[in-house]
Amino acid sequence: MMQKSTNVHWHEGHVSREDRESRNGNRGAILWFTGLSGSGKSTLANGVDHRLHELGVSSYVLDGDNVRHGLNGDLGFSPEDRTENIRRIGEVAKLFADAGTLALTAFISPYRDDRDRIRATTARPNDFVEIFVSCPLDVCEQRDPKGLYKKARAGEIPEFTGISAPYEEPLSPQLVVDTAENSLEECVDLVLKHLAAQGYIQLSSVAL
Repeated sequence: MMQKSTNVHWHEGHVSREDRESRNGNRGAILWFTGLSGSGKSTLANGVDHRLHELGVSSYVLDGDNVRHGLNGDLGFSPEDRTENIRRIGEVAKLFADAGTLALTAFISPYRDDRDRIRATTARPNDFVEIFVSCPLDVCEQRDPKGLYKKARAGEIPEFTGISAPYEEPLSPQLVVDTAENSLEECVDLVLKHLAAQGYIQLSSVAL
């Protein structure tokens, strides 16, 4: 991306990230849920968010549809716009992580380069947790909660991921969650156990 802003400088705040994490009782990070439309990204992210909230963990969900109502309302679905969509939300998510919050992002984010670019620009090596929400295309089509696959098959939606546009699966995600084989509760538990094992949150056995 070409930097258009000039004469701008990053200002360090008086409250450090470590201070915020200590107060919150959890590490800040980006939990990046990626997968096909209908794979269950938003449902899973919100399920994890709900459980984290119950545990007193500072978290927030950034959903693909929601950000296109405002922040990214000027973007379409061309490859260039998809890249810009992910770049912007990645920058927002990094601010959440810096505030000591777990930012849960639910985006198709079909291109590996876009996801890897965010990972490469985070403040800490473990700030980016890529979670592949795995689900076969035929199952996603059977679910089709928004009726998008039906429209895509009818040619009403151009450049639809999985039908007329590519989806590049993660090569080395931190976690793979199969929503076709596991219930929502089981998928949420898998994510929480991973976060606890990697030190992002503290989790007692009674919380699962």
